[in-house]
Amino acid sequence: MKYKINPRNGDKLSVLGYGCMRFAGDSIVTSFTGRFDEKKVEKLIASAVEQGINYFDTAYVYTGSEEILGSVLKKHALRDQVYLATKMPLIMCRKAEDLDKFFDKHLEHLQTDHIDYYLLHMLTDMKTWETLCSWGIREWVEEKKRTGQIRNFGFSFHGAQSEFLSLLDAYDWDFCQIQYNYSDENYQAGVTGLKAAAAKGMPVMIMEPLLGGKLTKSLPKAAVERYRRTNPDISPAAWGFRWLYNQPEVTVVLSGMNEQEQLDDNVRIAETAAPGMLTEAEQEAIRDVREIFKASYKVHCTGCHYCTPCPAGVDIPACFTAYNTRYSISKSQGMIQYYMGTLMSDKPGYAGLCRECGKCEQHCPQSLPIRQNLKAVAKEFEGPLFKCAKAVLPFFVRKKRT
Repeated sequence: MKYKINPRNGDKLSVLGYGCMRFAGDSIVTSFTGRFDEKKVEKLIASAVEQGINYFDTAYVYTGSEEILGSVLKKHALRDQVYLATKMPLIMCRKAEDLDKFFDKHLEHLQTDHIDYYLLHMLTDMKTWETLCSWGIREWVEEKKRTGQIRNFGFSFHGAQSEFLSLLDAYDWDFCQIQYNYSDENYQAGVTGLKAAAAKGMPVMIMEPLLGGKLTKSLPKAAVERYRRTNPDISPAAWGFRWLYNQPEVTVVLSGMNEQEQLDDNVRIAETAAPGMLTEAEQEAIRDVREIFKASYKVHCTGCHYCTPCPAGVDIPACFTAYNTRYSISKSQGMIQYYMGTLMSDKPGYAGLCRECGKCEQHCPQSLPIRQNLKAVAKEFEGPLFKCAKAVLPFFVRKKRT
């Protein structure tokens, strides 16, 4: 494993971090019910530490994630070998007293007396920061640092680049976390925000390095072939990671690893990580793939599920995944994904159920026009064949379960 030194305190951080949102299972199940395969998760966490990963990122809103992570670290006496990062759920905070309420829950869930890297979850604008300041958050953090309960204080960001740059100047942050990958290096904080944060001496943690896996399994065939022409031995995932490791401003790249093979592969990639590692030919290949990808991808949804649950029952990420597959891979594959993702359950989740209440758009980190996009999805998929499938498929699902 390769490591980078936090210039602010000397922490030796693994360049590959463990994103704990979707521990060993389907994103919907793990993110909202916390129903993990506990033995599998335990093995993955222990293996990750054994292979040198020492940065684990979780959050209060990742149902069950803090609890199982804390339990495994305690059981295997690994707490002192890792840096724990978790996040204050700003969307649930209504008053100053909530800061202590949720922080105490973090400590309880993680079975620890301190948080190494503590973030404000989804701090998107100066207005929110100013509200927090009116609650006394500056003084609150100072006291937590004095007692050792918080070692480093930062924020995760989903918003406009201008707001990110303003937030950087609003407080002496210890670190930050941004969404960043090669599919759109100017999206949200983007490369400008990355460089601005690094110029302040801040470690920058990267989330969504593979755009929720879409830079691997959902790459257009033309993109895969373009990579193969340059180097057939490098996987699509490796291209995404190596693009990030190539940049000296990147500190830790977070990956949600659900299988041992995934973990082992990502560790092998990280073992070669070095700024400037890409050749000019490889950089050109990534630029070409970016253009191919952008031309075929319709909705830049990462599958984070912040937009769910939908009051009308729409499985928004499943709808968008199928829609993107239709354009990046094939219409038939997109239709299969759509039927499987929105009809093969007790409660249907297809786009046509949308009542246009707009609740989803209030929580979308990408600020997507979700209602408009759902109309496009329904128009694409919900024709006569879909109506037949809608009548038939649930019957087979119920029959199979009985």
